[in-house]
Amino acid sequence: MDHFLYKNGVLHAEDVALSDIGAQVGTPFYCYSTATLTRHYQLFTEALSPLPHLVCFAIKSLSNLAVLKTLADLGAGMDVVSAGEYLRAKAAGVPGERIVFSGVGKTREEMHLALTGGIRQFNVESEPEMRALSQVAHGLGLIAPITIRVNPDVDAKTHEKISTGKKGDKFGIPISRAREVYAEAAALPGLEVVGIDVHIGSQLTALEPFEAAYLKVAELTRALRADGHNIRRLDLGGGLGIPYARDNSAPPLPMDYGAMVKRTVGDLGCEIEIEPGRLISGNAGILVSSVIYVKEGEDRDFLIIDAAMNDLIRPAMYGAHHDIIPLNEAEAGAEQRAFDIVGPICESGDTFAKGRNMPAVTEGALIAFRSAGAYGAVMASEYNSRPLVPEVLVRGDHFAVIRARPTFDEMLSRDTIPEWL
Repeated sequence: MDHFLYKNGVLHAEDVALSDIGAQVGTPFYCYSTATLTRHYQLFTEALSPLPHLVCFAIKSLSNLAVLKTLADLGAGMDVVSAGEYLRAKAAGVPGERIVFSGVGKTREEMHLALTGGIRQFNVESEPEMRALSQVAHGLGLIAPITIRVNPDVDAKTHEKISTGKKGDKFGIPISRAREVYAEAAALPGLEVVGIDVHIGSQLTALEPFEAAYLKVAELTRALRADGHNIRRLDLGGGLGIPYARDNSAPPLPMDYGAMVKRTVGDLGCEIEIEPGRLISGNAGILVSSVIYVKEGEDRDFLIIDAAMNDLIRPAMYGAHHDIIPLNEAEAGAEQRAFDIVGPICESGDTFAKGRNMPAVTEGALIAFRSAGAYGAVMASEYNSRPLVPEVLVRGDHFAVIRARPTFDEMLSRDTIPEWL
C-alpha cells in the first residue's frame, strides 16, 4: 500500500499533485509520503506485538534526516553501518539506546564514537572486530553491549549482490563456530554479550528462508544459554521484500512475517529486534522525471528522460524493475507503445526499461518511477557532473524540500586546484 494515487486524472502524493511539486522544484526529484512511511512502520510494530520488540529502521535504505525524524518520532530505532549514519540518527533525535551498529568493517574510530555517544549494541561480525572493540571499550573504561552475527548458511533466494546469509558471503561468523566465539567474547574485557544477530539478505519474497535461519538461531540460543550466556535479545535483521511490479505476485505481509517470528523464536523470552529498510521506505518514495525526447529508432522507440542511472542506479546495477507511469492518467483503453526508457548519460547501461509498454507521451511530459524510496537517493552520485536531485517530503496537503538540488557553483566549489596549476 502507498499514498501515490491518481486524483482527477493527476498523480498525487497524498493530497499534493506531483505536477505542482515539479513546477516549483524542477525535475528529476524524489518524493516521499509521510503517511506511507508511518503506516509501514506501524505494520511491523503491530505484527510483532505483544512480544517485546524494537523496530530499527535500516538507514542505508533512505537516510534523509527528515525521514529519520519522522520515524524516530514514532518510536523507531535505527540500524546504522557507518559513523555517518550514526551521526544522522543522532541528528534526527534518536537516543543511543535505540541505535544498533551493524556492518563488517567497523573502525576503531567508529567504535569510539558510538561508545562515547551512546549505543544499544554492536552487532559484531568477526573475531578481529570483537577483539578490537574489546580494546577500545576497555581503554575507555566502558562496556560495549554486543550480539554476534551468525551466518546460518541459508540461501535467501534473492539477487546474488544482496544475499548475506550463505557460507560464501562476507557477513558474520559460521554458526557452527558460534559457541567458541561466544566463549571468547565472554572472556574479553569491555564486552557484554546480550544476544544473537542474523541477517540473510534483502528483497526476500518468501518466508521459508527466514524460518530456516530463525530455527537455527533458536537452537543456538538454547545452546548458548546452556553454556552460561545471558541471551536476552535476538536481532533478526531485515530483508522482507516489496512488490516492485503491480501484478498478482506479492511478497509476504509483515503480519505473516510476525506470525512466523512468534512461531520460531517467540517462546524464548527474548526481546526481538528487526531491521527493515526497504519495506518501510521502498513504496513510500517515487522518482519523478521529465521526457526530454521521444526518439524513433530503427527497430525500437526510445523515451529519453532527464533522470539517469546516477539518480536511480538499481536498474543498471541489479537489473531491477520499477513500474513507470505517466503523471497524467491515461484514459481507459488508451493505445500503448513499447519504449526503451533511457537516461542522458553516455553509457548504454543508462537504461531503465526495455520494451516497456507506455501510453503515448510527448516531450515535456512527466513520468514517475514507483517504489523508488529505498536505495534510490542514497545510492545516487554526481556522475557526468549531474547534480544530485532534490528530495521532497509530503504530509497531507503540504510538501517541503528536504534536500535541495545543489547548484553547479556549489559542485565546483568542492574541488581545489593546487597552487602549481
